[in-house]
Amino acid sequence: MHRLGERLRAFDGRHPLYWDLHLTALMVVAALVDASGGWRNVAFDPDVPVLLVVVMSLVFTVPLVWRRSRPLAVLAMMLPAALVNAWTGAHLQASHLQLLVISHIALRLPLRTLTWSGLAFLVPVAVGATRHPVGSWDQQFAPTLYALLLVALLGLTVRSRREHTASLVERARRLEVERDQQAQLAAAAERARIAREMHDIIGHNLSVITGLADGGAYAAAGNPERAAQALTAIGTTSRQALGELRRVLDVMRDDATPTPETAELSPQPALADLHTLVDNVRAAGLPVTLTVEGEAEESGAAAGPVNAGRQLAVYRVVQEALTNTLKHAGPGATAAVRVSFGDDGTITAEVTDTGTGLAPRTGSDHAADSVHTGRGLAGMRERTALYDGTLEVGPQRAPEAGWRVRLRLPKDATP
Repeated sequence: MHRLGERLRAFDGRHPLYWDLHLTALMVVAALVDASGGWRNVAFDPDVPVLLVVVMSLVFTVPLVWRRSRPLAVLAMMLPAALVNAWTGAHLQASHLQLLVISHIALRLPLRTLTWSGLAFLVPVAVGATRHPVGSWDQQFAPTLYALLLVALLGLTVRSRREHTASLVERARRLEVERDQQAQLAAAAERARIAREMHDIIGHNLSVITGLADGGAYAAAGNPERAAQALTAIGTTSRQALGELRRVLDVMRDDATPTPETAELSPQPALADLHTLVDNVRAAGLPVTLTVEGEAEESGAAAGPVNAGRQLAVYRVVQEALTNTLKHAGPGATAAVRVSFGDDGTITAEVTDTGTGLAPRTGSDHAADSVHTGRGLAGMRERTALYDGTLEVGPQRAPEAGWRVRLRLPKDATP
């Protein structure tokens, strides 16, 4: 039965006029059958002209075809016939079809309109009870009033149920849209993260390889042993870069989820790897010094060890700064890296160099300034903003020459 009801409602939703015409035709036939003589059995005055009875029957039934689209207009069309019916005492049963129109007003129109419609419906009833009293006045008026209240409450109940169902459907639709948006945002964030990682891995290692190759070519003629060392370092750096790149690409595969058995896993670089990073840059031909002030585990009274995310952010910013120095500082440049752990739990990393190649590295003095078009500086700013930090990039203040990158991450910063 439930499935049959669903099918009927679906058919009615697709073809409302079909159902309205058939129901109206059924009511017209029933009213005309009653007008042929049956109405006299309950009439207060059986001498009402038959033609008038037929006209009132048609007025009560024909407008029903518009009861769903214009219920208030249909009730207004029926009201004159209801007054004539009450005044003459014909007491036609078709007059009760006004209750069907009242139910549609309760379903579709505001409560104030329903109140005024109910009062208009009761006017002919009061007229009939006064004009043709049978028994006590309330015996004629009260049953009709109860029927009106029942129909109105039924219509309001169905309306409330429909609105509740519609709100649930709309909420489900919004949740589905929000879910899709969250998935798109997550995918975009992951693409940005992977792009940063690939840039840092490939950009830095290629810069180191380039420096080693240039140094090896320079030393090949006068010192073959140094050239062989440069080639060995190039091979080591290339294999390391290839391994890191392979791990990133394994994560991006769509055909299977990487597992410890199918993908090579290793921890992300941390602050402890800064010494290795500096050694690789030195091997590429750039003199670099590393200074660490304070201890990570003791920075801040209750800070505890620095979380892996902040360590990775510091490592990548230092790596990118040294990569830019390799690319743009020029011959004879030196670099210095200083990492400080403050008592308040902050981490400060500063990379300076004595290079002279300023134009290719021009950026703003703060992370909130205009974004540089280079992928490296943009990646540094993204990592800094992820942990609510500040990044200063620009030439050193006179009389110092060269470039300066300063990163500061606050305590307990979470992405």
